[in-house]
Amino acid sequence: MAAAASQNPAHGLFENFLQAQQCKEVLSSFQDLCMCLGLEPGGRLSLYHKLKAELNYWNAKSLWAKLDKRASHPVYEQGKACANTQCLVVGAGPCGLRTAVELALLGARVVLVEKRTKFSRHNVLHLWPFTIQDLRGLGAKKFYGRFCTGTLDHISIRQLQLLLLKVALLLGVEIHWGVSFTGLLPPSHKGIGWRAELQPSPPDQLAQYEFDVLISAAGGKFIPEGFSVREMRGKLAIGITANFVNGRTVAETQVPEISGVARIYNQSFFQSLFKATGIDLENIVYYKDDTHYFVMTAKKQSLLRLGVLRQDFADTEQLLGRDNIAPEALHRFARAAADFATHGKLGNLEFACDARGRPDVAAFDFTTMTRAESAARVQEKHGARVLLELVGDCLVEPFWPLGTGVARGFLAAFDAAWTVKLWAKGTQPLEVLAERESLYQLLSQTSPENMHRNITQYTLDPASRYPNLNLRSVTPQQVRDLYDVEAKELERRRSDKTDSRKLPTPGLVGTQEELLLWCQKQTAGYPGVQVTNFSSSWADGQALCALIHRLRPNLLDLSTVQGAGALETTARAVKLAEQELGIAPVIPPQVLVAGSDPLGLIAYLSQFYSAFGKTAQSPGMVTQLSTGTANAVLFLSKLQRTLQRKRSQNGEEGSGKKPCIEMSSPTEPIILQPVTPPNPLPADQEAEDGDSCALCGERLYILERICADGRFFHRSCFHCHSCEAPLWPEGYRQHPGDGHFYCLLHFPQSTNQNVDDGAPKDQEPPSKNEDMEATAVSPTTPTASQEMEDPAKLPSRKLIRLSSPERRWLSSLNFNPEAEVEGPPKPPRSCSALAHQALEDSFGGWGMPGKTLPLNVLSPPQDLLSSVASAVEEEDDKDPSSSEEEEDTVEEDLVLTSAVEQTLLSIAKNSGTMEKYPTWRQTLLRRAKEEEMKRFCKAQAIQRRLDEIEATLRELEGEGKRLELALRSQTSSPEQEKKLWMEKLLNLVQRKNDLVAEEADLMITVQELGLEEKQWQLDQELRSYMDRKDTLKTATEKQKEEQMLKQLLDVVKQRDALIRFRDECRLSELAQGTGDQG
Repeated sequence: MAAAASQNPAHGLFENFLQAQQCKEVLSSFQDLCMCLGLEPGGRLSLYHKLKAELNYWNAKSLWAKLDKRASHPVYEQGKACANTQCLVVGAGPCGLRTAVELALLGARVVLVEKRTKFSRHNVLHLWPFTIQDLRGLGAKKFYGRFCTGTLDHISIRQLQLLLLKVALLLGVEIHWGVSFTGLLPPSHKGIGWRAELQPSPPDQLAQYEFDVLISAAGGKFIPEGFSVREMRGKLAIGITANFVNGRTVAETQVPEISGVARIYNQSFFQSLFKATGIDLENIVYYKDDTHYFVMTAKKQSLLRLGVLRQDFADTEQLLGRDNIAPEALHRFARAAADFATHGKLGNLEFACDARGRPDVAAFDFTTMTRAESAARVQEKHGARVLLELVGDCLVEPFWPLGTGVARGFLAAFDAAWTVKLWAKGTQPLEVLAERESLYQLLSQTSPENMHRNITQYTLDPASRYPNLNLRSVTPQQVRDLYDVEAKELERRRSDKTDSRKLPTPGLVGTQEELLLWCQKQTAGYPGVQVTNFSSSWADGQALCALIHRLRPNLLDLSTVQGAGALETTARAVKLAEQELGIAPVIPPQVLVAGSDPLGLIAYLSQFYSAFGKTAQSPGMVTQLSTGTANAVLFLSKLQRTLQRKRSQNGEEGSGKKPCIEMSSPTEPIILQPVTPPNPLPADQEAEDGDSCALCGERLYILERICADGRFFHRSCFHCHSCEAPLWPEGYRQHPGDGHFYCLLHFPQSTNQNVDDGAPKDQEPPSKNEDMEATAVSPTTPTASQEMEDPAKLPSRKLIRLSSPERRWLSSLNFNPEAEVEGPPKPPRSCSALAHQALEDSFGGWGMPGKTLPLNVLSPPQDLLSSVASAVEEEDDKDPSSSEEEEDTVEEDLVLTSAVEQTLLSIAKNSGTMEKYPTWRQTLLRRAKEEEMKRFCKAQAIQRRLDEIEATLRELEGEGKRLELALRSQTSSPEQEKKLWMEKLLNLVQRKNDLVAEEADLMITVQELGLEEKQWQLDQELRSYMDRKDTLKTATEKQKEEQMLKQLLDVVKQRDALIRFRDECRLSELAQGTGDQG
């Protein structure tokens, strides 16, 4: 390079440009290069061709080869597809720059304005496989040699902006810094075009620039006029980001990254963190790039307790305002969390500095995420049209734990550029808008799994990226409101406009009369039952029993309720409906017998109608798991009873019965036994039992009620006394001492613990005045798996005797129904443990054929070795032109134990992999990290949806409260108005039931994740015993082995029940769909 530079000074300037690491350096070196060659920056693709002609030495040629390969694709039409199109791009973020590059390749004139003057964001972005392929095709390795060299695929925002900026400059994009876009300037008369209102005082050439396409990529806080935005609100979510200096020492490179660990499936890690530091988190991620980057979601109470937040405010902006955050406490908080997650191996953590020279640590709110209602608009005035498009965060604000931001941002950039190509061809505006909105509907559904597999073929053409593409899913007629002709007054659409156009849901109660008529039909023919109203007709309980018998005849023997008292009969029926049909009580049996709450009874019976109204036409027609039934709610209630029964046994299983989850499939009618409420109320409180919360004593309205253990609570009250997390039937216990409810993670384990302060003594966090750094966990801090209780202290159990072959066979079984879903590893372990497990069990989780390794992994079979070789070959068989780049790859984060190292070496040597594929070691670990990332993203998607459901339920409760007060008030409102109120209330009840059913279904998925994690841990611990001969084991070790084996059997049974439940639901849906078609 030195020789080339001495012969041609431009070569040295070009090398400086390639290696520049600051925005100003990039701009100045490119300006010097252009001056040396006598060229002007900008100038479209002609500048690129001139640069290519002047710079013809080896390093430049390898870059031109990549860019030529991209530009030669037919979709760009040799740079003439948009030769007459003028574009303005607002924002030099990754999505704005990526859009500018595509527009330049299409041949358009592209002007980009950016209000900032430097790139300073250290935060790290997760990359999907297609984004890596895309950036490599643009020469990413030439600009940033460390691009995707570790076991996790990511890049800092700053580095991504730098490499895209360099590409944009080479392709002739005209860039203006320190210029803010403030709005559009429409043409004042015919003959002129649309311009931009810019600040401060732009150059005349820029101020007079007329364009026919505007791309807004200025972030979620700036959306051009005319676009409406919908908010997706969840529970309060406080994120904390921290960037520490990366010295790139040997010790730092050996610290494994954490692709993500979530409380939702690995509670023990966060419990250990809480005990050691007092920090309470929901999740944590660690990436290693220019900096050591940590991002986590913190609980508000933990931040208040540790002094990070000075005061508690209901308003989120005020809560996280600068004046309410103590910087030093926030620094201690982030440093202690990072130190614990990495076992203290990063040493003295020093904060990197942000753009203002301050420590790069921040707390932010991602409770609310925004999404634009439309992706494009067209405005026309005086015959001049302008196409407005959104990309990046102003189109869809990403949810950071999912790592979808840059991937979907790039997809939106491609879609926007494709739309510009249609626009340049003269396609009618409504057709352009319809196709753009059809593509926009796909964006939020995309994932690496549901896109085309051949990522090397991705282009601007949507058909190359999206399978089953329908570009006419939105018609031109549906987007007429996005075409603004003659600058008519712009109106923002209501965020709930789409909801108002929804068709009625089948099975939804329309009116009170419809519900009464349905109940009359279902109870017709039963002796002594005559339903005429929603009060006295149900007082004796016979009508409710008749309804249950009609829907499920095998559940109830009516002869057992003949002659029983009204309260006893009603209580039996309510309990049976809850346990076997998944119908949650809305009012207590006492109120139902008294007939004093017709409104509550209507809400209760509407659940029967919603679940069975579409399918129940005659006795016996309802399947065991009807699609209309709240299947997940029913399953969770059965799971609760199973767990409660197991806890009550206190480990005594002398009867030899195997614990299993109740799966009701009775063949004989159930004879109901007298019901004794778990907590009977005094006689003077019975009438008001359903009207007040059992915890706070405040009044309960219909939509606020949740029933647990026969008592009614506000949903807002029924949460863990320690962490304030909402409770679910399978995940809580009531402490016998203080009477408070706790989630299983925070339930006090002994009766002598003090729980009045909201946390057991063994979990008592340090006070906020203590130095948190002193409490950070050292590298030798035992994890939850190391803190196993001594077997001598465990209750006596009946041992299951199995031979050694049987034990090995059991431990090698793959109980997962889907090959691509693996049990998550137990952070903060590195991925080496996951790699070890995968090498021992099978390679199915890494995209290889599922074949079980024998115990002697040092001499694996030849067919397995070939599968490993083929998998590594698939990873290494990339674009041949990139082979020279990989020589400079710096491998990081390849931390292995000696056992795993020997296993990998043996496989590689025997298969010839070491000679043929030098990157085999990194490939295997990368596969393991990818699986870990998938599990984390799945857990975070569930958590976010649960938070959104919780927020929506709160809104429904407020609206339902107002309607209920209006209906119960003794006013002289017209009957027609009251009827309308009742219909609205029933609709709210139905929406609540649907959300609760969805919530329960998500909780079942949470159960699956938790069981996968538990099975993985038990399997790893069990193998450590099975690998040794029985003659070498002590009596204590044998007892531990038997106990772990039995726990593994229990976990397998529970996972089997979940699988059977999912299968039954799918079969039921299939049968229901066939019936509908018939």
